[in-house]
Amino acid sequence: METFERARLDAYFTRIAVQFAPDEQSSSFLITHLLAERPAFVRAVAAMTRLAAVLPKPKSVHPAAQRETERTVVVDALTRELFTNPDTTLDYFESRAAGEPISLLDVGGYFAPTLTDVHSRFTGRLLGVVEDTENGHLRYEALDKLPCPVISVARSPLKDPEDYLVGQSVVFSTEAVMRGRGDILHGRPALVIGFGKLGSSIARLLHAKGVQVTVFDIDPVRRTQALSQGFTVARERETALTGAGLVLCATGAVSLRGEDFSHLRNGAYVATVTSSEDELELASLPDVYTRTVVGDHITRYQTTGHYFYLANGGNAVNFIHGASVGPFIFLIQAEILAAIRMLTRGGLPPGMHEVPAPDREAIAATWLSYFNR
Repeated sequence: METFERARLDAYFTRIAVQFAPDEQSSSFLITHLLAERPAFVRAVAAMTRLAAVLPKPKSVHPAAQRETERTVVVDALTRELFTNPDTTLDYFESRAAGEPISLLDVGGYFAPTLTDVHSRFTGRLLGVVEDTENGHLRYEALDKLPCPVISVARSPLKDPEDYLVGQSVVFSTEAVMRGRGDILHGRPALVIGFGKLGSSIARLLHAKGVQVTVFDIDPVRRTQALSQGFTVARERETALTGAGLVLCATGAVSLRGEDFSHLRNGAYVATVTSSEDELELASLPDVYTRTVVGDHITRYQTTGHYFYLANGGNAVNFIHGASVGPFIFLIQAEILAAIRMLTRGGLPPGMHEVPAPDREAIAATWLSYFNR
């Protein structure tokens, strides 16, 4: 990033932080993809809260961004296990922010498993959670009873540009990986599992490239949407897998279980839009499959009479090339900052919430003044 671009980005976040300055100081824990441009967002969070720790998602850490962040903020290692055991979770929060009011800024529902314990046992006060992703939104929504407010930006209109551009980056990276092995998209039927905002974007982009696309989704409403847009819709996952030369998993939940992989046709490529732990049950794959790295970011899984290729170890394929969506990502990051103010103000009942439309409009207007020049 050029010096003038960094200055513009810092000025933008400074403006947003002033617009949505919280009435009281609280602490926060930030889970994030620590990509090259992310330190500016981290600084904005630190300007609005006492940032107790940054927990980078392990598959998306830019070394220079981590070094820059570590100069001013504690950076801790992130694992799912850290927040699945109540005692471990509480020990961690007590070590970083004992007795303080805290907001949890999440990407993927990491805090969901022990949220009730944190709310009832933490020596400070849990103000609530801000969730960035659809799979995280679903994890919180699935809890029997939310003990605190959860503000989700996953379905915000400000995320639509990001979702579209993430879809582009997924298709770009998938094609680049295939071309690295001498394969191409054309002539290879594709199956897109999941027809949400990302999956539908990927399906349309593949179709625009002349690829024959089939869609599978467990939601009948989304299946009707896919049909209305001209896609073939599979009745059964297994049948769809046998005919696909490329499988793109975009559910944010488990797309392929251990028994599904045997249905893949020989030589099929599998790629995902999120981490392997969310989309693929690779641990359930029979031990008869051998794993061999056969190219940059490609692993061949092979057993007698059957083989397929897995891109980027099953993790988000677009992170191979940085997953950049340009300045549009700063829209949703600003909405996260607005959500921090909502939690700090209090008054929200336990349950799922959204940032109000007037706040989104204010963010969009500010963003346009900086990035639509």
